[in-house]
Amino acid sequence: MRLVVQRVTRAAVRTGGELLGEIGRGAVVLAGIGTTDTPEAVDRMADKLIGLRYFPDAEGRTNRSITDVDGSLLVISQFTLHADLRRGRRPGFTDAAQPDLAIPLMDRFVARLRESGTPVETGRFGAEMTVELVNDGPFTLVLDSAHDLA
Repeated sequence: MRLVVQRVTRAAVRTGGELLGEIGRGAVVLAGIGTTDTPEAVDRMADKLIGLRYFPDAEGRTNRSITDVDGSLLVISQFTLHADLRRGRRPGFTDAAQPDLAIPLMDRFVARLRESGTPVETGRFGAEMTVELVNDGPFTLVLDSAHDLA
């Protein structure tokens, strides 16, 4: 599983003019499920995301988590995070999970995040979406279950 986490002051996701989700202070999380991802890895990534300290404390140090700041998450499924760019100029997506694997794992990820008490909004799996965000910092993190789970 790969995550791109962008700290934001506000964000929204739409499809075809329909507002799917909107948050204030928090983070936009672009999430990609890979072919080798498991329910256990998804749970661990959710737990890691909830515990990450990427919000500033009173001294300006990144010492506060999403729950510490009463923030919200906007989670958007993005299979392109598993693009293979090693050959040629056109990305390949064979490492991205097919919907029959990806949808249940993405649903599990969102449910695990919500269990923490953090408000979570989402996009729509497989839809063409527009994402609007105001990046705070900017502060962006990239997590990959292949090497970020300890």
